Amino acid sequence: MKQQSLDDPDLSLDKLMSLWPQTIGVFLRYKMLCIGCMVSSFHTVIDACIAYDLDELAFRAELHAAVGL
Repeated sequence: MKQQSLDDPDLSLDKLMSLWPQTIGVFLRYKMLCIGCMVSSFHTVIDACIAYDLDELAFRAELHAAVGL
């Protein structure tokens, strides 16, 4: 089985939050509605950053910090 990576561009948001629940706080800080969203199994970090007009690199850095990477 392939090891999941936080930086995988194809990783869905629901899988990301399932594997690393400590990232949920990052989404909440930005008041993102991704937690529990019906399309979170189809959306990625890239999609969320586009939808919320966020800098993807900065957002990913916060996800990494939350996970301790």
